[in-house]
Amino acid sequence: MSVTLPLPADHHSLPPVLAGPLLRRLEPTRLVMWLVGSRSLALTLRVQGIADRRLDAGQCTVIQVGTQAFVHLIDVTLEAALPWDTLIEYDLLIDDAQTGIADWAPHLLYGDARRPNFVLRSRIDQLLHGSCRKPHHPSADGLLCVDALLAQTHEASERPALLMMSGDQVYADDVAGPMLRAIHALIERLGLFGEHLEGAVVSDSAKLYEHPASYYHRADLLPALESNETLRERFFGGARKPIFTSSNADNHLVTFAEVMAMYVLVWSPTPWTLIAPQPPTLTPDRAQRYALEQTRIDGFKTGLGKVARALAHLPTLMIFDDHDITDDWNLSAQWEETAYGHPFSKRIIGNALLAYMLCQGWGNNPEAFSGVLENARLLSATGQDRYLDSPVQDDLIDQLLTFQNWHYVLPTQPAMVVIDTRTRRWRSEMNLKQPSGLLDWEALSELQQELLDHPCAIIVSPAPIYGVKLIETVQRVFSWCGYPLLVDAENWMAHRGAAQVILNIFRHSRTPANYVVLSGDVHYSFVYEVLIRHRKAGPHIWQITSSGIKNEFPRALLEWFDRLNRWLYSPRSPLNWLTKRRRLRIVPYVPEHAEAGERLWNSAGIGQVFFNDQGQPQDIYQHNANGAPKTRMVPPEAED
Repeated sequence: MSVTLPLPADHHSLPPVLAGPLLRRLEPTRLVMWLVGSRSLALTLRVQGIADRRLDAGQCTVIQVGTQAFVHLIDVTLEAALPWDTLIEYDLLIDDAQTGIADWAPHLLYGDARRPNFVLRSRIDQLLHGSCRKPHHPSADGLLCVDALLAQTHEASERPALLMMSGDQVYADDVAGPMLRAIHALIERLGLFGEHLEGAVVSDSAKLYEHPASYYHRADLLPALESNETLRERFFGGARKPIFTSSNADNHLVTFAEVMAMYVLVWSPTPWTLIAPQPPTLTPDRAQRYALEQTRIDGFKTGLGKVARALAHLPTLMIFDDHDITDDWNLSAQWEETAYGHPFSKRIIGNALLAYMLCQGWGNNPEAFSGVLENARLLSATGQDRYLDSPVQDDLIDQLLTFQNWHYVLPTQPAMVVIDTRTRRWRSEMNLKQPSGLLDWEALSELQQELLDHPCAIIVSPAPIYGVKLIETVQRVFSWCGYPLLVDAENWMAHRGAAQVILNIFRHSRTPANYVVLSGDVHYSFVYEVLIRHRKAGPHIWQITSSGIKNEFPRALLEWFDRLNRWLYSPRSPLNWLTKRRRLRIVPYVPEHAEAGERLWNSAGIGQVFFNDQGQPQDIYQHNANGAPKTRMVPPEAED
């Protein structure tokens, strides 16, 4: 089943840039960008209004991940501040030939432009946000809405301040067969580094890619031991979720090379031009599934040029959720014991986390990653024989699994606080099977300190802090019965301690008067305005959830949940007093032009929020990837 594509004779047969540039954290005196080259590139940064800057090792860190794959982490400090609220052109010139983006990536340019541009907004008066981008989902790609919006925006004042992607930017655990085939072809084409595997039927990555179980049967790669049955079910068996979704883990990414190839393939059209993967040998049923997935992947590929163009023009911040690593990541203490107690599953998690650090986490807050980045360079240096050194790799994974700086704060107006709800969890002490709180006591205390004395704040929480009560109740029932994995029982109210502390933070007299909570994860969109009963002085909270960049909730099921939630949790229902939110007054917004009473909007796309001077949401929209007009979320009468 190996993919037989010959490696090129030399690097000149490959384009110099395989993916990027992606604009990451941008400030008047600091520009952070990311790209992947087929070699270590000598880059010159050209920014309108300042002198050309030849990037040295202190401004461009290069991490080699294959014989012809090099991650470039660009972090440039400027002596003179760039202007606010102005269109600023930039370019990246390669080598002494001085070839710029118009030469090596013309698909990144709008219209007749010769260079891409960006805008540094003096305040966040509007932003875009979303999560959950699964390439083989049948819906259209919501990032195309971002590109369409930018194509129509000609004034700097109309440009969104940023794009916030709040989780599941990739699905490492739910991969289509054609995507996995493309990943393997790209690994061979670029010579991505292999690795040795402990605790699996196969001994190394090369044998993994060639094994008959590599496509749709990766659970079979675990040793057939009774003691590993829990690991098999939890990690590869495809957790059956009859209430919400059916997860397919049978193509779960395993190696570091597989995850890195996935990132390049979902953010750039260029690597797809370098490979021509053919279907593997499959059973008739699997071949039929492969063919259906191929049509969806083909549709996904057609939009990647526009996706890359949007990401080259708009600063993009990111945070992980579970699918960036694996489904139900750190759901409970028992899950952690099982997953981290086996060398194979620990390596799978660690590989995805390492790729996340290089492709997502670093660009949010580069200074937090100096130590782990240096160790990543040491690991890279061991790959000269095309295989990474296992002890060095395991040591780096151990460091990443205990790393506590994935969260970050943007010094914007309003302040934006992006929280890590995955690695610093409040574990249940009474029952290890019960879902953990999304933040532990220490992390919640730090969150409160970060919020003190800000007049307004935007909190990015991958999972909604205020969710749909009926769905949370279903999750709670399954958790009580000992089956939290069946229903993705991960919400703020599932853990009494975490729920109580986050509500107390909102009530603190020195925390902001106006909060906007941006979330995703749940594959549908909704808006709640939240007030604390019997307190006229505030705070005022808005829960804005835009989920499903390329994913949707089962439509018929969501309609029933929406209807039942309105019936069972009406303002007069006694069930309201059985929830942890009984001290709150909830005002659910209504999607404009929706059916009577509908509160939950189910359409892949991207969210857009406009803010007034007090940091309150002024207008809230959902841009629909299916081509329908954008949907405005409007407040009805008070409820709850």
